[in-house]
Amino acid sequence: MAQLLLVEDDATIGNVLQASLASSGHEVTWHSEGRPAIEFATTAQLDLVLLDLGLPDIDGIDVCRRVRAVQPGCVIVMLTARHEEMDVVVGLEAGADDYLIKPIRLGELLARVRAHLRRVVAAGSDETQVIGDLVVDAGRRKVTVAGEEIALRTKEFDLLARLAAEPGVALSRNQLMADVWDTNWFGSTKTLDVHVAALRRKLEAATGNEARVPQIATLRGFGYRLEET
Repeated sequence: MAQLLLVEDDATIGNVLQASLASSGHEVTWHSEGRPAIEFATTAQLDLVLLDLGLPDIDGIDVCRRVRAVQPGCVIVMLTARHEEMDVVVGLEAGADDYLIKPIRLGELLARVRAHLRRVVAAGSDETQVIGDLVVDAGRRKVTVAGEEIALRTKEFDLLARLAAEPGVALSRNQLMADVWDTNWFGSTKTLDVHVAALRRKLEAATGNEARVPQIATLRGFGYRLEET
């Protein structure tokens, strides 16, 4: 049974989502404000958070940052009525793994939740990829460079593990979105770009000791490739 936190101030939407998710076999805790949700997240063991960004007491972006700080391994899915691409980018950079734009179709939301939770369960693979001084240990969900661990968020790790599984191979944007996020994904793939940018920053920061760290190459109009340096 997955442990879910729903943060949604609209009572109608909250009731529907809580009932639908509970009927799918999940344990769902619902808060209509951000501060009590943050307090709950500090003590709970969560698998996934559904977070509305338009909350009455505190901005959802701040909630996202603070929940991410205390729940580094859970999946955070933003629910937002903010259509501007920059709003989505800010949310993803604050720690979200995915987003859905309101009005939300219930079937799509439930499918997205199932996809994320399948990936959490499937993360138990014991494969280890070694590329130069980079080691991606899928079994322990641990990444090290020259023996030093790099802290990655859930989707950052999943994305790096997918790229590292086929070093030197060109992977399309659609393939990466399907493998790391959702096989039924449609719409903007900006979330992929934001996660690639975050990975690049963290990998580049690990090169200060002259470690041999692979680079994520952009294949314009196609996708990305992990290249040894």
